[in-house]
Amino acid sequence: MEQVNKLALRKKPISFKSGLSYKKQRYLFIYSCLLLPLLFFVIVRILPIAYAFNIGFREWDLLSEEKPFVGFDNYAALFQDTKFIRSLGNTFVYVLIGVPGQLIAGLAVALLLHKLHVSRGLYRTLYFIPYITSVVAVSWVFRWIFMKNGVINALLLKLGLEPQLFLGSPSQAIFIVIAAMIWQSIGFQMIVFLSGLENIPTLYYDAASIDGANRWQRFRYITLPLLNPVLVFSVIIASISYLQSFTQVLNMTLGGPLNSTVSLVLYIYDMAFKHFNMGEAAAATVVLFVIILLLSLLQMKILSSKTEY
Repeated sequence: MEQVNKLALRKKPISFKSGLSYKKQRYLFIYSCLLLPLLFFVIVRILPIAYAFNIGFREWDLLSEEKPFVGFDNYAALFQDTKFIRSLGNTFVYVLIGVPGQLIAGLAVALLLHKLHVSRGLYRTLYFIPYITSVVAVSWVFRWIFMKNGVINALLLKLGLEPQLFLGSPSQAIFIVIAAMIWQSIGFQMIVFLSGLENIPTLYYDAASIDGANRWQRFRYITLPLLNPVLVFSVIIASISYLQSFTQVLNMTLGGPLNSTVSLVLYIYDMAFKHFNMGEAAAATVVLFVIILLLSLLQMKILSSKTEY
């Protein structure tokens, strides 16, 4: 009898007496679960951004207790600094060359691997390994390859050609840094584009082939339009990455020669931790934040718009 009562109790539905309906309880649970990550995001992201805005309007010296309000003086000083102007120009060069190069290389590799049926996993792994390799290690390997007595110059000498300065040349160094960044990021773009390619139904390609479309037409009118969401994601992520170029520049050139490779983030680092001018460093951070925000919104607007083919 006692066992029967226990079984009956187990089958009896558990009810919680509350003044809230089931729907309200459900939403309360969902918002409660979202509250903690939202607080973390506000503390880690929003508050530092607001604090940077505050520092950018003050004469902020680490050695001084007083931080007087100076308005837009820090921003005016930035745009009178030739190094800042050079870093801003170099940063846009990183974006304008690096982003298209990275996307084209990643898409090309993804298209080749998408058609591959043998050892596909092996090739994916080999192309993805550079992306998870230490950025510092990759930067030093490229620095060793393109140094004055490096591998490339040794090869040029064997071919009877003149050796090049590469990282020691103000006109060549920035392209070597961009090449290192593109090479390391191909694996990431490959994975992103492969995920998009595998979600395109083969039915579209079969129908286009029956209608007589060649490979370029199939790529132009089927692959690219259906990859539009992937392209939006890839372009924004790559642009933000190149706008924040720092580690490769620091380890390969230190911003030289003659500030030809200095990026905006490296300029902020030097201003803050070498010159201890936190006011101008924070102002430059705000400029970078505004550039990233506006560029991301512009890219989303352009790439997300429906284009008639």
